[in-house]
Amino acid sequence: MGRKETGVLRCGQVLQKRTAINALNRESNINSGMELKDFLSEKRSAILKKWFDAIIQTYPPETASFLKRQKNPFTNPVGNTILQGIDGLLEELINGMDSTRLSYFLDNLIRVRAIQDFTPSEAVAFIFHLKRIIREELGGGIPEAAVHELPLLEGRIDLLALMAFDIYAKCREKIYEIRANEMKNSTFMLLRRANLISEVQQNIGKVTILNRKKR
Repeated sequence: MGRKETGVLRCGQVLQKRTAINALNRESNINSGMELKDFLSEKRSAILKKWFDAIIQTYPPETASFLKRQKNPFTNPVGNTILQGIDGLLEELINGMDSTRLSYFLDNLIRVRAIQDFTPSEAVAFIFHLKRIIREELGGGIPEAAVHELPLLEGRIDLLALMAFDIYAKCREKIYEIRANEMKNSTFMLLRRANLISEVQQNIGKVTILNRKKR
């Protein structure tokens, strides 16, 4: 599949996800009371803390301890980015799924994890942790009507995970592109320092002439 076709596919995927988000929002507006939203708002601080802790635990112990302990955003930009990102995502889950804002918060989170030593599944798995955390916090203390809204909320979380994976793939593609360009530049500099550039160019010219003669 060529670059142009890949771009078209990605645009289609984004449109499909935005359409799905809009459909979930319409369903929520029609069928949902405010019970679940109220409970999520009440439990927001606890949910956010547990979600942050779950993400931090995906790092090595020393790194996790630093990220959790250091509150200064200048000395701990990664921890601050994580906290700001999940706070924004939780806000959108509770009060409405704006695709532009969701993409912004997800992009900041996934960019950090894309350059770190995570597999693709590990990089985006933190989205799914939110399902467990919300169920643990809500427990059995919510009305029956609110319980029936949980599948809708979890559908939104699944969409977040799909969006996160798309962002991760784009980030990794950009990283590979940068590394390939750095390797090319590095090779060129080594050849130039060794005064081999002219020899390589001459050899390429000879090969080209030979190929023309064969034709």
